Amino acid sequence: MVSDIAKVLYQESTILSRLDEMARQITGDYKGKELTVIAILNGSFIFMADLLRRIPLPLQVDGWSVSSYHGTNTTGRINFRQTQLADVKGRHVLLLDDILDSGLTIHSIKERLEKEAGAASLRVCVLLRKNVERVRHVDADYVGFDIPNEFVVGYGLDYNERYRNLPYIGVLNEEGIRRYAR
Repeated sequence: MVSDIAKVLYQESTILSRLDEMARQITGDYKGKELTVIAILNGSFIFMADLLRRIPLPLQVDGWSVSSYHGTNTTGRINFRQTQLADVKGRHVLLLDDILDSGLTIHSIKERLEKEAGAASLRVCVLLRKNVERVRHVDADYVGFDIPNEFVVGYGLDYNERYRNLPYIGVLNEEGIRRYAR
């Protein structure tokens, strides 16, 4: 599995240090408010757990299973796997996702939350933001790291459900992509 990584972008210690900084900023921005966190699963579960343990605020957590990828490319279609939205009416919502890439997933979720849910406020927090032209104009309010346009895995990010358990973020090489292609 390690041989499938072309290069490591961020070691676990660097990631955790950046999460400390992000948590301080989020805590300051939401001081005196109750927060509802909606995490996009499965990719953000490690990021979510490590970040939220650093935020000493009253909060509610909900996980949404949403996908738009097949292999290393987005399909362009957003698949919501739950039928019911979290009750966020009048609440301050922080949307957590592992990576901002094409913008399709985050744009669709924001649109759905803004139209159907009536949140008091909505901000976006991502671990990674790819330096690419987005299909949908969307940005994040909180960003862990900006990365080049490479396919990354580890720290919750996967390729066909593999590599999520790596304690770092690395670029997947062609051999790894071929080995687990569907």
